[in-house]
Amino acid sequence: MWAGCELQKKKLMKRIEHPSTFIAHELTDTIRGASAEAEKLRNLHPTQLQIIREQNWLNQFVPKEFGGLELSLPEGVRVEECLSWADGSVGWVVTLCSGAAWFSGFLPRELLTEIFTEEHACFAGSGAPTGTARITETGYEVNGFWKYASGSLHATVFSANCVITHGNVPLLNDDNSLIVKAFLFKKEEVTLHLNWNSMGMLATGSHNFEVKPIHLDANRCFVIDSESAMLKQPLYQFPFLPLAEVTLSANLSGMAVRFLDLCKILFEERLKNKPFTESQITTLKRKLSEAQKDLENCRQEFYNMLDVSWGVCESGKVIPLSHVRELSQCSHRLADVSRKWVNELYPYCGLAAANTDTEVNRVWRNFHTAGQHAIFTF
Repeated sequence: MWAGCELQKKKLMKRIEHPSTFIAHELTDTIRGASAEAEKLRNLHPTQLQIIREQNWLNQFVPKEFGGLELSLPEGVRVEECLSWADGSVGWVVTLCSGAAWFSGFLPRELLTEIFTEEHACFAGSGAPTGTARITETGYEVNGFWKYASGSLHATVFSANCVITHGNVPLLNDDNSLIVKAFLFKKEEVTLHLNWNSMGMLATGSHNFEVKPIHLDANRCFVIDSESAMLKQPLYQFPFLPLAEVTLSANLSGMAVRFLDLCKILFEERLKNKPFTESQITTLKRKLSEAQKDLENCRQEFYNMLDVSWGVCESGKVIPLSHVRELSQCSHRLADVSRKWVNELYPYCGLAAANTDTEVNRVWRNFHTAGQHAIFTF
């Protein structure tokens, strides 16, 4: 472990709060109250979207000079966990869209000015390199097809990765890997394919999108690494992969905490309305207690590591690779522990958990749909 980490961790050992503490209760209640209707709409409910826009959460990682909140990464992750605790689809859209908007730190100022003159600017996109960009004399000819752009129904711009080619020949890095760069598209340059049809996260609008051959100026291409950042605030110096891991893991954590909250209510109802043996009662209480303690400890470790990492970045230093790996391990451990306890407790919830009209079932479906993201499956 990086020298100095342990000392800084000790300073940050304040007990982690329940996700509900990071956003006003009336907002989370309103967001959750519209969740069932949002599923029927297969889109965020207008009430949910209004709150998101009023709070400017889609732009929480956008520079203040362009109207964003420019939150620190630990602040933003806590907001995302709370929103996922309130409603998985809302948390996921805010996380994926604000994560894409984080790319604003790597875009030319003149392009940012154009993007943020539009009301309710919203980024969506895909990290899969399923497009191609052929180098031309004045820029690139780009085309491609990308899956699962969460928040696509609200997006004003889309980002996507493309393999760079010269003619029809893909260009290679020194290690023989494909050269891949990100591109920005305006919504009128994109064709949406309305085919999102999963068992959960129905309201995220995670549809596929396509760009037919189009010429783009060179300023629509950007590279996501700290050396290429156009803006030098600490927020844009944080390495991308661990940033993606912590934001997505916090989503699973928020949903898992909510699932445990609902298990507590269901268990109490079952114990009150149906006779159980002493052994069965003991099992229910023990399982829930173990889950709550395990998840809380894992969240504590996760946030300690995130806060320490951010402190290093905020001080202007480069986070050592060994430390980045430890943060990644904490993120994946949080996702794994969340999955473990959602799976172990589900069978004790009775038929209410299988009823698609119940919140506990919606949380379960949302959790397992989000958990299929490539970051958690490889």
